[in-house]
Amino acid sequence: MAYPLERQDSAERVSHASTLPVDTIDQPFVDLLVIGGGINGAGIARDASGRGMSVLLCEKDELAAHTSSASTKLIHGGLRYLEQYEFGLVRKALIEREVLMRIAPHLIRPLRFVMPHDRGQRPAWLIRLGLFLYDHLAKRELLPGSHGIDLRTHPAGAPLKPAFTKGFVYSDAWVDDARLVELNAQDAAEHGATILTHTRCTALQRHADHWLATLQHADGSTRQIHTRTIVNATGPWAASFLHHTVHGRSSKSLRLVKGSHIVVRKLFDHDHAYIFQNPDGRIVFAIPYQHDYTLVGTTDVEYHGDPDKVAIEAAEVDYLCTLINRYFAHPITPADVVRSFSGVRPLVNDDDHQHATASAATRDYQLDLDTAGAPILTVFGGKLTTYRKLAEEAVDRLAPLLQNTNAHWTATACLPGGDLFGTGPSNKTVLGFDDFLLSKQQQYAMLPPRIVEQYVRRYGSKVDAALAQSTTPIN
Repeated sequence: MAYPLERQDSAERVSHASTLPVDTIDQPFVDLLVIGGGINGAGIARDASGRGMSVLLCEKDELAAHTSSASTKLIHGGLRYLEQYEFGLVRKALIEREVLMRIAPHLIRPLRFVMPHDRGQRPAWLIRLGLFLYDHLAKRELLPGSHGIDLRTHPAGAPLKPAFTKGFVYSDAWVDDARLVELNAQDAAEHGATILTHTRCTALQRHADHWLATLQHADGSTRQIHTRTIVNATGPWAASFLHHTVHGRSSKSLRLVKGSHIVVRKLFDHDHAYIFQNPDGRIVFAIPYQHDYTLVGTTDVEYHGDPDKVAIEAAEVDYLCTLINRYFAHPITPADVVRSFSGVRPLVNDDDHQHATASAATRDYQLDLDTAGAPILTVFGGKLTTYRKLAEEAVDRLAPLLQNTNAHWTATACLPGGDLFGTGPSNKTVLGFDDFLLSKQQQYAMLPPRIVEQYVRRYGSKVDAALAQSTTPIN
């Protein structure tokens, strides 16, 4: 039986975690106001509240409504960044890949990637060297290493054109990106933070030791709060928010790059994903998606419009279809696209990368702390995989200003539902997920196995409580 295409990547499935009307805020004076409910804002709110800070997060739309739900949904080191000599970024991301698989094993699952070798592009020895570095730049305990394969006999070769006879396999991981944001916000709320969606920060007044912030709720009501510090985690809006609302300037700037994806009926039956090289140097993935579909993306297009109005263009659909048809024996056309989505990535436009192509621009982040009065920290750039580390570094920068000396904690604390085998992360949490899922499918044998899997992926160790409260399946 085919199930409808779920919106796992959409903020439509993100519930209101501790969302309160503005006029019911209990603490008019907080330590930290986080503006922006994407992955970076939610991660910072979680880290700060867990260190004992009073935190309020406001988001003008839903949590994960924009960039953070429009990713390729990968937790990865960024194999292609090795070609830009971004060894530090790749190492940091590989370390975080391991950390995130331990603290959120229900959301993040290991995934093997097949790279067909195209003789007209990168030589095999260079790919082998890159994969060797990818395997060894950081400690790896949870995922198998890379190796070469014969596509004439490997299942991944069956849907490809006969010209592709050799390839390589390596490991990364897949994630439900919008749910990752939600669980960070939920954990922040459980540590005392207030999370307000559909709430804009419309004005800020800076004083020597605090900010006066005006928050406007969706119904038009407003409330002013005092906060000792602010984090500007507005993603693509970070620079404009700094200029128009804070009336401040930064030496850093953002480069907006649009990434678009298409979803088609599944192109292959095995459980591997593909990474394809394009003659223009860009990379496109084809990933198993929600059992019956294949997710294809992404594009890298310079974007100069309103981030609220980003949408895929016909040329991008054609581009993705053309690349897929370069490799697969059975072609696809724009008519085969059942869904598409686009997001704007805010990339740091620094001196080293300002002339790089959109695909080569750095995915690393920079934190800009302004202490000319009450402090404000602006987040520039970043990627999904390194959000936890970014949050940790951001709170490290702010903690001394708040006389907070509490230690790091998020690297070893499971996100809600992640403690599948009790408290405390261990290798078994991710490597034992299949056994945990099987036990729940047996426990709830009256439900379709796929429905139970959806619940386990979403709620993890809290699945029993979720199923007890639910009257209809997730769809």
